[in-house]
Amino acid sequence: MSDFHSGFHPGQLVMVDIQGKSLDLATAEFLRVNKVRAVCLFRKNLGTEAEVKQLTSDLRNVMGPQALIGLDQEGGSVVRATFLPQAPSAMALGAAGDAALSEQVGAAVARGLRSIGINWNFAPVLDINNNPANPVIAERSFSEDADEVTRLAGAWMRGSLAEGVACCVKHFPGHGDTHVDSHLALPTVDKSRAELDALELRPFKALRDEAPAVMTAHIVYPQIDPEHPATLSTKILGDILRREWGYEGVVITDALMMKAIYERYGYARAAVMAIQAGADMILAQGSLEEQAASIQALREAFDKGELTLAQGQKARARLDALADAYPVRHDDYEFEQRQLDDQLMRAAWAAGLAALHGAKAPALNQPLRVYTQASVDSDGVSEAGPSGQLVRSLFTGFADVEFVALDSIDALNWAEVPADGRINVLASNHRARYNAAAAGWQPDLHLVLWNPFQALDVKAPTVVTWGYAEGALAGLQAWLEGRAQASARSPVALA
Repeated sequence: MSDFHSGFHPGQLVMVDIQGKSLDLATAEFLRVNKVRAVCLFRKNLGTEAEVKQLTSDLRNVMGPQALIGLDQEGGSVVRATFLPQAPSAMALGAAGDAALSEQVGAAVARGLRSIGINWNFAPVLDINNNPANPVIAERSFSEDADEVTRLAGAWMRGSLAEGVACCVKHFPGHGDTHVDSHLALPTVDKSRAELDALELRPFKALRDEAPAVMTAHIVYPQIDPEHPATLSTKILGDILRREWGYEGVVITDALMMKAIYERYGYARAAVMAIQAGADMILAQGSLEEQAASIQALREAFDKGELTLAQGQKARARLDALADAYPVRHDDYEFEQRQLDDQLMRAAWAAGLAALHGAKAPALNQPLRVYTQASVDSDGVSEAGPSGQLVRSLFTGFADVEFVALDSIDALNWAEVPADGRINVLASNHRARYNAAAAGWQPDLHLVLWNPFQALDVKAPTVVTWGYAEGALAGLQAWLEGRAQASARSPVALA
């Protein structure tokens, strides 16, 4: 490798993932040898709270005082540390519409993360979910309105930053209007710059001076750059974000192992292109060999002059500044504060509960029939959905409940539903939208526990929780039993 007198090493620009719930010797040595200073943790890495604290402590010791340890703790279905107080989804906060509440939630999330040694949270989402068919954002967005996203996400971020955990707004320049999940394929958003300025770009531009970091989207915007997705696009990262807007915070890619990138460019080429485009750090998941290939590709690019030392040093300086401003800490999460934060989360979930189309709670002595799906596996982005057993627990206060747990709720045949005087309740506990067959379903009450846009698929009195954390389900159960209201307004069109 060329003589980098500053001590610069390309591994300083790479965030990796690791295997297991503890730091093994081979991974520790890999991190040391390659000067890796950033690790992203996923559900596979998170055991007990004590185990996570030990893991992050070990990572900090190996990577040094400027370590960056990150994860996705957005709230709602996208949380990794499930043992911490469970934050509302962005759209639940959008339904509540209270910026002060959003700020308090962001602060509480940060207090929990700080206590387990996380100093970088890949949240909040600035995507504007104006596409009901979006398969991956939905309730992860605060609203379909750009100003509301800016107001509420900005407040959430300020809460987090004040408690010492860096945020990373995502997914620049906007993942809200896609029909495709970039984990599986390469989406396209065919909008002009003027259209993007009017909607998708607005929250990013408005919050650019406050956001310490931005995550890129693996999406092609053909009217801006027909050749490359935003993650690899100089026209988007370099021209718009860096030069036009003057953004000097950290830019990190979304995971390069996602099929939208990996299948078209591969690890090595994508790593170099991302830094060339204006990113400071690449997120390189995979085996140690795959991660090493990304680092080697960067090394060779610096050697050949495809990347300059000045680029590398500037990227490292931005990352250093982020780590210095938000160092890894392991502050005690005092019992009383933790209890208060849990109460806050539950109250915030309850504040977002929304009743649509005249939905009213059934009488506790009214015979019910409840249809739901028996189990819902994790899709790798979101945590596993609420089980049929959890749905059953919502109705413990009712005298007579017939419970029907289907292998797939999509297989429900309404023609087979008995007309015997029972109130029929559909509890939608999976994420995917329903197909056209659901248009003929006629439940007396529809409980939407995850993807709010399922309310468009089944025409019925509906209650939307925007998620299925304990606080969401407790709020719904209180409504079902007549102990609470569902007075929030939907931040997206559901009629």
